[in-house]
Amino acid sequence: MSVPIRVLLVDDDPLVRAGLSMMLSGAEGLKVVGEASDGAEGVEAIATLSPDVVLMDIRMPELDGLAAIERLRERGLETDVIVLTTFDADDQVLRALRAGAAGFLLKDTPPAEIVRSIERVAGGDPMLSPAIVQRLIDQVKDDPAAERRRRAAQLLGDLTERELEVAEAVAEGKSNAEIGAELHLAVASVKAIVSRVLLKLEATNRVQVALLVRDAAEAR
Repeated sequence: MSVPIRVLLVDDDPLVRAGLSMMLSGAEGLKVVGEASDGAEGVEAIATLSPDVVLMDIRMPELDGLAAIERLRERGLETDVIVLTTFDADDQVLRALRAGAAGFLLKDTPPAEIVRSIERVAGGDPMLSPAIVQRLIDQVKDDPAAERRRRAAQLLGDLTERELEVAEAVAEGKSNAEIGAELHLAVASVKAIVSRVLLKLEATNRVQVALLVRDAAEAR
């Protein structure tokens, strides 16, 4: 039997946690290893339990999800965090992604899609559809942060031609398999290139790559 994906739930609403726990516990290949009621508790639970994936609410008392993600990175904890949000009402989603979140899920996402998203993130693949990636990027395309765009252009300028092709494909929300088919590369080769791209771009996840690619395009 394969090792289950270990999931931690961080939300200040006990009913939300109970619902998620019940739903995920019934999914094959997933195991809820713990719960936390705010960001501070969540950070400590992550340090103690080392879950594979964390579902974290972005709006919580004491320490919100954004601050919790930033604290994780400060402590060198690289657990993948999926932000739970009400998309249109939460302008902090992009800040969470820039801080290192692996992506986000709407709180009314169907259970089967939540399970698939956890599986994809745990497997190192993007969980955001191309449409959602574009919608996120469009939120910052008019941001006058010239320095950020200049930095993005500089970072992408250090990529090889092949690495740039892969980065642009990642920015379109394509999976490793889709990139491999498009560029005639083995999936293992794509994974290796994605790893180099993340390192060179100083990014912790594929969404950050997408944002850098857009920022660099805006700088031209």
